[in-house]
Formats: sequence, structure tokens, C-alpha cells
Amino acid sequence: MAVAGWGLFMAAALSPRPLLVFLHGWLLSGRLWQPLVKELEPQWDCWAPDLPGFGDRPRPRQLQPTLASFGRWLAEQARHQAAGRPLVLVGHSLGGSVALHAAAGLENQLVGLVQIAAGGGVFQPRVFARVRQAGAAFISLRPRWMADLPALEAIRGPLVAEERAARGLLACSTNRGAVRQLPALTAALQVPSLWLVGSADRVMEPRYVSHLAGYAAQHELEVLPGLGHLPMRQDPALLAERISTWLQTLPG
Repeated sequence: MAVAGWGLFMAAALSPRPLLVFLHGWLLSGRLWQPLVKELEPQWDCWAPDLPGFGDRPRPRQLQPTLASFGRWLAEQARHQAAGRPLVLVGHSLGGSVALHAAAGLENQLVGLVQIAAGGGVFQPRVFARVRQAGAAFISLRPRWMADLPALEAIRGPLVAEERAARGLLACSTNRGAVRQLPALTAALQVPSLWLVGSADRVMEPRYVSHLAGYAAQHELEVLPGLGHLPMRQDPALLAERISTWLQTLPG
């Protein structure tokens, strides 16, 4: 092996692989990512936590149910989990907004960002008012006792989410200030980003993902044919292939 080739080989061998941190959306939990994580491991090291107040992770009383507070929590927890290794954040839907808030707190440790069905940046008063109304109604009326039924284990997340965390993040993520902050947070990214959205996504339509992605200087956007709002469940193998291929292009 030539000297130059050996140097590149040694650099690659000594450069640690990044830790992939997966962030679920509103009312969901870390278990959302299980099929995708199974596809990515063991090639990639993955961590898919429950956000505080969702899944089985309680929300500390001092943690406010806002995107900014959750972003600070995420940055701190990700640094601890990575133990000095580089980080790639992978956000889904509202989890993508949390990832944008966390990015600034990770500084040089963050090497990439993957956003799945995460877009926005356009404030729509009537639409968001309806979303808040429908979300609040669900939170109030959901049959929480059904969370203990074995047959409903797969959809347990929405039934057990803490009410204050769920209401707070819903209100925060749909208010004028938070929505209009997303483009600035995206434009401030100093790392490459990959934006993925299903062509059949009716929760976060591709045009809104494309709009927000356009503010990122180093971004790639791909629309996944036929997939909806949960591509990590619909076709985890395809999603893993797209993400893995992109990760290999990141600077070492």
C-alpha cells in the first residue's frame, strides 16, 4: 500500500464513527425508531431515547415543555451519551424542531443532521389553531387506561404522554414566534443536512419540507415515492439505505 493510501486508511480507522441520536415526534416515543435502528446496526451506533414526558421517560419538573428547553436537554444528554464521539441528530416531525434547537449547543461535536418529515417555517394561523384544538381534544379524551392492554402496546405512546408536556410542546411548536424561528435555526446550521419526506405525507407535505430545507446551506432533499408520515415504519430498509449512504459522505 502506498504511503498516501496508508495514511488515509489509518485516519479512517482512528476516526470514531458518529453516534446517531434519533428524536421522535409529538406524542410518540423512542420505540418508533426500532425497525430503522435494527437496519442501521451494527454498522452505525444508534441511540433513540424517549423525550422527557413521553414514552417511559418522566419530565423533570425544571424542564419546561418548550422547544428551546427540550433542545437544551437534548444537547446535554447527547453529549453525555456520545462520550466525546461526533454526533448526528436524526429528527422526525416535531423531533426535527427539537434537533434544530439542540444543534447550536453541540458546536463542533455535531457533524450532520437528518430531518425526516420535518418542515415548516410558514405560519398559518387558522391551520395551526385547528391543530391545537384537535390535539387538545385528543389529550383530554384519550382513554389512558387502555395503555395497559397488551394488544395496544404498539400504540402506547399517545396514551401515556404527560399532559403538560404534550400540551406545552403542541402550543409552542404552533405559535407565531416558534414557527418563524425555524428558518433562522436552519440557516445557522454549520453542518451538512439530509431532508427526507414521503410523497404521500399528508401531515407534513413535501413542499413544507422543501421550503425549510432551502434555508440550509449544505443540504440534500429527497422525496420518497409512495411513503407517508412514518417512513421508518413503512419501509425501514429503504430509509436505512438512504441515510447510510449519506452518512458515508460526511467529512471524516
